[in-house]
Amino acid sequence: MTATASSTPLGPELEQPLLAVESALNQLGDALARRDAAAIEQHAAELHQHLARAVQSFSEAARTGSVPPALRNRLVRAGGLLAAQREALARGNASLDRALDVLIPSEPTGLYGAGGKAERRSLGGSFQA
Repeated sequence: MTATASSTPLGPELEQPLLAVESALNQLGDALARRDAAAIEQHAAELHQHLARAVQSFSEAARTGSVPPALRNRLVRAGGLLAAQREALARGNASLDRALDVLIPSEPTGLYGAGGKAERRSLGGSFQA
């Protein structure tokens, strides 16, 4: 016999944290699409809290073997959406970092120049090797 949300007493208890996670993911996705930094920060914090509660609820239910397959599948889909949003954010950050490197080059480290030769700094008119 397979467990379903209607035949499992934990179905509603698992449904609420999962709905909160899905809602927070949607709100975060909307904020990311709008590029609204304040909303992104707010929804990311809310998502973190909802995920912690959902993981705790699902972990407790999994110990008793009573996680309905439909809810498990929704949790997996939510995890996939979270991974996709994380990847999109990482790509955006990498793109921003590249643009900033072009606009604001980093200072030389004093080790090696672009041609592979050691860079030398001038100290009071003389060169330091």
